[in-house]
Amino acid sequence: MPRSTRFPTAALMAGVFAASAFQQAVHAQAPPAVPVPQDAPARYHELPPLRVQADEQQAWVEARLDRVLPELMAEYDVDMWILSMREYAEDPVFWSVTAPTTFAARRRSIYVFTRRDDGSVERLALGGGTQDGLYEAYRSQRPVSDMEGDGAGNAELVGNEQWQLLREVVEDRDPADIVLNIDEVQAFSDGLHAGEREALERALGSYGERVRREPRLAVDYIAGRVPEMMPRYREVMETVHAMLSRAFSSAVITPGETTVDDVRWWLREEVQRLGMTTWFHPSVSVQRAGDVPEDGPAVIERGDLLWVDFGVVAMNLHTDTQHLGYVLREGETGAPAGLQQCLATSNRLQDILLAEMEPGRAGNEILAEALAVMRSEGIDGTIYTHPIGDHGHGAGPLIGRWDAQEGVGPRGDVVLRPATWHSIELQSTSPIPEWGGKAASCRQEEEAYLDEQGERHWVFRRQEDFHLVW
Repeated sequence: MPRSTRFPTAALMAGVFAASAFQQAVHAQAPPAVPVPQDAPARYHELPPLRVQADEQQAWVEARLDRVLPELMAEYDVDMWILSMREYAEDPVFWSVTAPTTFAARRRSIYVFTRRDDGSVERLALGGGTQDGLYEAYRSQRPVSDMEGDGAGNAELVGNEQWQLLREVVEDRDPADIVLNIDEVQAFSDGLHAGEREALERALGSYGERVRREPRLAVDYIAGRVPEMMPRYREVMETVHAMLSRAFSSAVITPGETTVDDVRWWLREEVQRLGMTTWFHPSVSVQRAGDVPEDGPAVIERGDLLWVDFGVVAMNLHTDTQHLGYVLREGETGAPAGLQQCLATSNRLQDILLAEMEPGRAGNEILAEALAVMRSEGIDGTIYTHPIGDHGHGAGPLIGRWDAQEGVGPRGDVVLRPATWHSIELQSTSPIPEWGGKAASCRQEEEAYLDEQGERHWVFRRQEDFHLVW
């Protein structure tokens, strides 16, 4: 019968990370953290030509398949992992194991990963191509006219022939267990569609008794970063900071005229101009001493506290950033002291959270400990942090939700690992004396990463000063 494996507790996993093979797999080439002074203006970085981007991304995929996947299959004692999907019904893992020039599964794509005795992993593609050399690809034995070449070739694998070959591959390798992506909690581990599962199980026959569920394999593979990604990610993050600095400036905002929707759409156009995309429509809002009208997009006025939530996608690297700005009143040269203290308190909450984000601890444990310290310091805040990387809301442990400060169930039981990226998302609420004691929420979100030793760093830097509109 299939076995079901849930995520273990942090206590059981803590010892694993002390000398994790995963860390060893990526440690040698880790770039050093680069602290960036707060007063250094963020710069725009242009993306390289598409062909250069593809070469760089291909190297990242190859590094993950060569170094990360074998270590994870060994850690979770997986003999064989099968991914099976059809065009436009791709498994979430698909985008992390294929070439950047591939935009969908080919008819039916089956990838078979088998752990060898020496610890390496055999990679077979039954259907589709080699993904520019990442896989050994099998084709049909049925000859056909080669419509794309000068001679004859073999047809693509499809239908019963494809399933028969899969059965032969499995029988030849005779794995002790076979992991399929089926899980009711982790979306990243549940990519085997219902009809596809039925067909796959028929093809496996008696080997179906060796199927087990190991949701950590897909989650941790997607979550795992290799150090070669960081230089490009830092440039993307600095570009995001530069965009937000410009968005919350007099170059874009004219107090009394510009609306929050105008800023939203300026950001969308800027993203497109830079050759990036976004994974959600930006949010922009204002807080102020008086009331904010609710009928239509707010007009930005002097004295407003500005907030933005903004995420880009560049070379499949996702960002998710929330920054704050202030619209100066006549005669002001900076934000009021009350707002500055609100931002400083939010920065303090970031410090508290990062201190608790130790590898081997579960998201729910990190949340509880960070909130306890927060409350002991008299901070009124909430924490709702998530992983990021191949997806905006990425694979890995959730650390709270804005509406679930008591913990987030099984998704918060996932264990934090080294070599992962996270959006440090939170807010602190403070009364503002200059607003007659009315409270302001200083919501921030900034990308941080755990290096291969588990130390925490900002990818670029965090916001410690308001963007100012003169």
